[in-house]
Amino acid sequence: MKPVRTTLALLALTVATAHAQPQLPAPNFPTFGSVADVQTRCDSGLKSARQRVAQLEKRKVDSGWLAAYDDLVVYLEDHQGPNDFILNVHPDKAIRDAAQACSLRWADFGSSLGQNEKLYRALQKAPKADGIDAEFARLASGQFEDSGVALPKAKRERAKQILDKLTELDQQFNKNIRDAGTRVAFTGAELKGVPASVWEKAKRDDQGRILLGVDYPSYVPVMRSAESGEARRRMWLAKTNEGGTPNLDLLARIVTLRGEYAKLFGFDNYVDFNLRRRMAKDGATATRFLDSVTGAVNAREKTELQELRAAKAEHLGTAPEQTQVERWDATFYSERVKLQKFSVDQNAFRPYFPPQASLEFSMRIIEKLMGVKYQRVDNKLWHDEAQTYVVSDAATGKPIAQMYVDLYPRDGKYNHAAVWPLRGSATRIGRTPAASLVVNFDRNGLTLDEVETLLHELGHAVHVNLSNTRYAATAGTTVMHDFVEAPSQMLEDWVYDKQVLKLMQEVCPTCKPVPDAMVAQAQAAKHYGKGGLFGRQHLYASYDITLHRQAKPEPLPLWAKMEGATPLGHVQGTMFPAGFAHIAGGYGSGYYGYLWSLVVAMDLRTAFAADKLNADVGKRYRDDVLGQGAQKPAPELVKDFLGRESNSQAFFEYLKK
Repeated sequence: MKPVRTTLALLALTVATAHAQPQLPAPNFPTFGSVADVQTRCDSGLKSARQRVAQLEKRKVDSGWLAAYDDLVVYLEDHQGPNDFILNVHPDKAIRDAAQACSLRWADFGSSLGQNEKLYRALQKAPKADGIDAEFARLASGQFEDSGVALPKAKRERAKQILDKLTELDQQFNKNIRDAGTRVAFTGAELKGVPASVWEKAKRDDQGRILLGVDYPSYVPVMRSAESGEARRRMWLAKTNEGGTPNLDLLARIVTLRGEYAKLFGFDNYVDFNLRRRMAKDGATATRFLDSVTGAVNAREKTELQELRAAKAEHLGTAPEQTQVERWDATFYSERVKLQKFSVDQNAFRPYFPPQASLEFSMRIIEKLMGVKYQRVDNKLWHDEAQTYVVSDAATGKPIAQMYVDLYPRDGKYNHAAVWPLRGSATRIGRTPAASLVVNFDRNGLTLDEVETLLHELGHAVHVNLSNTRYAATAGTTVMHDFVEAPSQMLEDWVYDKQVLKLMQEVCPTCKPVPDAMVAQAQAAKHYGKGGLFGRQHLYASYDITLHRQAKPEPLPLWAKMEGATPLGHVQGTMFPAGFAHIAGGYGSGYYGYLWSLVVAMDLRTAFAADKLNADVGKRYRDDVLGQGAQKPAPELVKDFLGRESNSQAFFEYLKK
């Protein structure tokens, strides 16, 4: 028998090892404990920001000036960034509201900074040591110019007024959605077909009816599975009218102001103004691209609609020619067709993908592919369920980034899926990046579609976390806006790979493996519905561009006309644009970028065709694309990685399948 002392020492060592965890490579996300805390941070942050600008104005324009300007970018990331993020996720409405008020003050500071002539002139004069310096200066100059720095005084003042107002209107648009607290009442009979886990613990109204929100874990299962057409209709209407009439008015004001803004710069419309620094260059190019997509899927969309009509007729026992497919029918009958043709039921995947294990599985893919390691650490954040991960380089063990994750829905939280780039990398000062991934998943498990969404969003976080740029201003997802979705869209295809799915057992040995037959069926089924999917994406993108070209924007009449021209038509009384937060915000006149990026993403995927987990290709991708951020223009990044110019061949081949 060993001496007791040795045994105790070993026990202590074991316990210490079990609790050893890597240190965060960067400061933790700040706590926002009260409204006063938000306001104090806001006051001190803005005061110091103004002092820093004043110092930079006086600074000698020498070889260190670009770095000094980037120091200001770093400061803004660390002080404005957390505030602008917390207004989307904090569980306390008073704190969210205080953060929103502070965000408007930061926006006022930012629009003034963008028109600072001294800094703009210094940026032109600052010595550029190499191509990275030159690209940084070019991009920063473009931001100053887009803010109106070179406009005559009266126009410059009007530009600032418009920029500040646009920030305010966009925030109000999102707040109207976030704080709506919409609930739809259902009887138990109306939810026949919907998994009990979706509704059994839901609140009831005074009549005993089940109350469900329009968050994705409630909305999607009802639209996919509810046998009752009336139940689906009410749920669809509630979601489609999210934001309501006030948001239609806000959107009209936003688009009108954008049009006025573009005219200050001599442009006829906001589309051409906004796209001139992107891959597409102008609205005509983006429109031609969209037309090429719709031409490839038009016939397919009509064929699919005939199949949905036949499925509905069979289900209800009606004659096909007398059966009308409604908007709220599309998802339900599409699922029935997939079940009949491919034996695929998305809900059947939930037991195989518990949310936490799915997150770890997604991270395991990145670990295998890109030579990194994720480790969860104990950490206090804005909500008890929010998680923290340290990202380390696998070869050296060095912590290189951190990632925060907020998995589940709650009242007042941003209700889609997104990533916030909280900190950019800056190798010149050893600055490590940080990202926050926000989704709203069902606690009972994910469908394969939702695992795809998770990988997409993780792709944005990876783009931030594996950035290895000299300057924070060109880090991670600061790339051209019609390229920014490509690294995320590229990864979506990984969930259909049997070899990739086997990684689930590495992170969750107790999880049952997804049967190969189910994967094969899902692979076949993913090609079904492409007509409707791409038809819808085309509609969103075309609507966005057309709306931003209107002299007097009328969001709802235009939407009713354009949606009315699609095979499923428009439902009177609905107002989808009221919830179209993408175009009220940063995707305004740029929504086409989702399809444009997908073309690039499918081209990038060709390098992984032989093996989706090829670590050598993954390392090249990490270094040549993700690591570079916006240090090089997006087309160069793709060319460096593929060894050739990018093309759309893979995308159009995919459309034919």
